[in-house]
Amino acid sequence: MPEKFVFEPADASELKNQYDLVVIGSGGAGLTAAVQAKELGLNPVILEKMDRLGGNTTRASSGMNAAETLVQLKHKVVDSFEDFYAETYKGGGNLNNPELLKYFTEHSALAIDWLADHDIQLDDITITGGMSKMRTHRPSSMAPIGGFLVTELLKLAQKLEIPIFHKVKVDEITEQDGKISGLKVTADGTPKEIKAGAVVLATGGFGANQDLLAKYRPDLKGYKTTNQPCATGDGIALATKLGAKAVDMDQVQVHPTVQQDFDHVFLIGEAVRGEGAILVNNEGKRFVNELDTRKNVTAAIDSLGGTGAYLVFDRGIRDRVKAIEFYDHVGLVKTGETLEALAQETGVDAANLQAAVATWNTAIANKNDAEFGRTTGMDRDISHGPFYSIHIAPAVHYTMGGIAINKDTQVLKEDGQTIPGLYAAGEIVGGLHGNNRIGGNSIAETVIFGRQAGQQVFTYLEN
Repeated sequence: MPEKFVFEPADASELKNQYDLVVIGSGGAGLTAAVQAKELGLNPVILEKMDRLGGNTTRASSGMNAAETLVQLKHKVVDSFEDFYAETYKGGGNLNNPELLKYFTEHSALAIDWLADHDIQLDDITITGGMSKMRTHRPSSMAPIGGFLVTELLKLAQKLEIPIFHKVKVDEITEQDGKISGLKVTADGTPKEIKAGAVVLATGGFGANQDLLAKYRPDLKGYKTTNQPCATGDGIALATKLGAKAVDMDQVQVHPTVQQDFDHVFLIGEAVRGEGAILVNNEGKRFVNELDTRKNVTAAIDSLGGTGAYLVFDRGIRDRVKAIEFYDHVGLVKTGETLEALAQETGVDAANLQAAVATWNTAIANKNDAEFGRTTGMDRDISHGPFYSIHIAPAVHYTMGGIAINKDTQVLKEDGQTIPGLYAAGEIVGGLHGNNRIGGNSIAETVIFGRQAGQQVFTYLEN
């Protein structure tokens, strides 16, 4: 086996007093922005408040959406930017920021190409809810996208000698003459001031901040979250203190399929359903189009009265989603050699489960889901034992609201004017997703707008 890659953050004593660019946050957006800026000749640094690198990106599992890619064509999938735009807009309740969404969809294939140019190959595809085409790109190993992407970007950062510091909390972003001038930080317990020509906020959302969630969405009080503890909205607070506009803060996505029977919460990626899994209720009956939007699937599960639901799949589907090996390793997966045995292990009615699977297999054969109108994720039936189930229920997953930016990732004030030198990318940004994020769009957002931030900072500092 190849030796596991480990990135060693720089020691706090090595933190300099001045950089061209400071990137706050070490997830997909921050790493991409720093790599792009470095390749353009800038001198960036990445600051991460946690002791571990990667942020929420490390928890992403399904893939990265993009349209009109060479990868799609190799898989005989003909797609268009227009369809990608229209389906994302519809999935977001027609509330998406059109400027951001247009840039996002039209630069998605370039982002896949940029990764490939750095030998980060996303050469397999699957599908997520709300999409009509297979446009969710992932590595051919079918490894969870988040950990794969963070590892590969950290390798790039190491090769490019981009310094990354952990356990550094940014206390304030400073201005001089109406422009960003630097930051005040606490590095491993020691206060320090850093001069910088520009700052990229890539600090993620606020899905782990119970106070902010309660403020904007009191109906979600008590919900568990898939987010890492670092997702507390720090970057939003830093930006609004400078006069930045916050948008869509009440738009919080609840992910429908989260295993939460243990102390730790485990998101079960949408690729499981994308590869053919179905959902059944406590009686063993199917009750929803599993690949409807997350908002609609969540509502269907919530309507069951708090029992949650069960993902049901077979060996063939399991082989298409390598993350299931991890889910099984940590004890989330029930197994039965037959559907009857699985029903007994799961605690649902065997006759109902057998009938649900038989009806589903007929729908696959006929390419017609007469029960719930599902049209995607129907490439394989559930007929190859062993059979498996995972108990799931909805949990807070993603905050669609955040800081307002334009397509150049410049942070905007309430009056629409920019804050010179301040940029943002990733989940900290509000507006792109409307009232419902499509699975696979978050990783795409980090790379597409992370690249844009790095490019636009270069242009800003060159002028």
